[in-house]
Amino acid sequence: MSPPAARQRYIANKHENNSLLKKPKKFLNATLRRENEKSGAAKTNNRKYQNERSPENVNVGVHTAFKTFVSARLCSAICADISDCDETYNYWEPLHYIIYGQGLQTWEYSPQYALRSYTYILLQGVPGWIYERIFHPTPILIFYMVRCMLGFGCALMERFMYKSICQEFGVHIGRLWLIFQLFSAGMFISSTALLPSSFAMYFGCAALAAWWQQMYALSVFFMAIATLLGWPFAVLIGLPIAIDMLWRKQMFRTFFMWSAISAATICIPMIVIDSSYFGKLTFAPLNILWYNVFTSHGPNLYGTEPWSYYIVNGFLNFNIIWLLSLLTPMMLVIDFIVVPAKTKSTLNFPRYITLAPYYLWLVVFISQPHKEERFLFPIYPLISLCGAITVDVYQRIFYRLKTLMVQIKAGTVGSHYLDHTMFIAILVMVIGTLLGLSRVFSLYRNYHAPMDLVMELNHFKNSNEYRSSRLYNVCVGKDWYRYPGSFFLPARNFRIRFLKSEFRGLLPAYYADGENATRITHPYFNDMNQENDYMYFPYENCHFLIDFDADKCTSLEPCYSKHSKDWSVMKSLPFLIQEKSNSFFRAFYIPFLTDSYTVYGNFNLLKSKKMKPS
Repeated sequence: MSPPAARQRYIANKHENNSLLKKPKKFLNATLRRENEKSGAAKTNNRKYQNERSPENVNVGVHTAFKTFVSARLCSAICADISDCDETYNYWEPLHYIIYGQGLQTWEYSPQYALRSYTYILLQGVPGWIYERIFHPTPILIFYMVRCMLGFGCALMERFMYKSICQEFGVHIGRLWLIFQLFSAGMFISSTALLPSSFAMYFGCAALAAWWQQMYALSVFFMAIATLLGWPFAVLIGLPIAIDMLWRKQMFRTFFMWSAISAATICIPMIVIDSSYFGKLTFAPLNILWYNVFTSHGPNLYGTEPWSYYIVNGFLNFNIIWLLSLLTPMMLVIDFIVVPAKTKSTLNFPRYITLAPYYLWLVVFISQPHKEERFLFPIYPLISLCGAITVDVYQRIFYRLKTLMVQIKAGTVGSHYLDHTMFIAILVMVIGTLLGLSRVFSLYRNYHAPMDLVMELNHFKNSNEYRSSRLYNVCVGKDWYRYPGSFFLPARNFRIRFLKSEFRGLLPAYYADGENATRITHPYFNDMNQENDYMYFPYENCHFLIDFDADKCTSLEPCYSKHSKDWSVMKSLPFLIQEKSNSFFRAFYIPFLTDSYTVYGNFNLLKSKKMKPS
């Protein structure tokens, strides 16, 4: 389905053509002559015809765009690796516990802190639980089912946003945004991640799309979902919406009424569910805000980064589109000065308020010492939007300068600015697409080994050595943060265990057995990231061991694969050694060159030769 603006032009032109065809042929010339004599309609019709042929009106229908989004997101669901250990331990593991009654628990889920919401987990857990109860699939199938569900939800948001962008910013910008989204490495990573920041992206950007279509009630409701069920900091995206409704439009009744309805609809069930799981009155969004903003230690315990971290990370995930998005404010000012035809959006929203969520988010999060890649997920679609706007502005400026130099007469055939500048858009799309695909392929090639390696345990489960009555301990040492999660273990009698390594932070521990395990307060959890020996497992009781051999051996992190008396290599896959590889060629795959500048070690799945019972 085409965007309404283009569709109206198409219907009007079709109606005009049909009315002409219905006239008798012998009267056609006389009719046209009378119209020409009265109002010069022939010239007007010719101009309309040329306008319909303009590249501006060659658009991708909404349904077609949706199909491409679904295809891209399903590819992400199948091929993307888990790039953040927080996703594994804070979301996939509690989800595994909800479905199977077994999983790792982090201190954030301990009742004395209650920073994470079980309501968010249940949104993904209930479909997985139903799937498990009806069809009894292996855990890995549930993992990929949930991922595909997330990808489909992201595609729905992008469909809604594409339609709104075409109406608010124009068909050409919508077309550019579509291409940038499809081939973005950032969207490949974030679209199917089981993270509140991805969830905030789905509903936060859907709220912006509803706002651009003047669906104010829906916009407020989507924003409440993004903030309360997803991530409290997503409120930054909704701040310009609130300013527009309260200050510019003075829609006080609509804003406060739907805010109250949204809060009641979301908060009451959320408080009931979380309080039931934690065993006390709990409102998780308030707890996480308090910890991150008002405590003396907060998230800085987990590392700090310079302001340049997001600049580099943005380029890795969006390449030149990221750089173009940073130039958008300056380009809009130049456009206002240089281009005489002052364009404005279909719905008359000024650019300073429609694009404010993106730059407000950047200002706030770049200023925070603790930085992570996932913190930018909620604004990823806005990076593509601002990049598309910059390309469109540059095309208009280029056309204006060319007009001044070669004196192209306005109104002549082919005088639309896109007729003379499409090579710019095509060049940016080609470069952005190639760099995006190069980054995606590099991520899969360099870092996908842990997910493939753990799945090898399924072959052991089908072998004659396997005993269903035995508990198998799968150990990890220094590579604990690369473990993809319990969904990759073949059965419930496989348990992940942590060996002592050079890492000195707090590791997760298994939920207690029995009912009400989520209500139990454990003494080994703390909010200061202080190490506790309770989490460590005896080396001699390991049946399997996952270890990355990068030829860096210490007493706490030995090269286990070389202990041939204890271990046999069950499977080995290449994994990038970052410090020995060129930074550019490890980030982007360049055929015939990357292999000369990158170094790989062996990521090993080891099997004990002793197989001692636990």
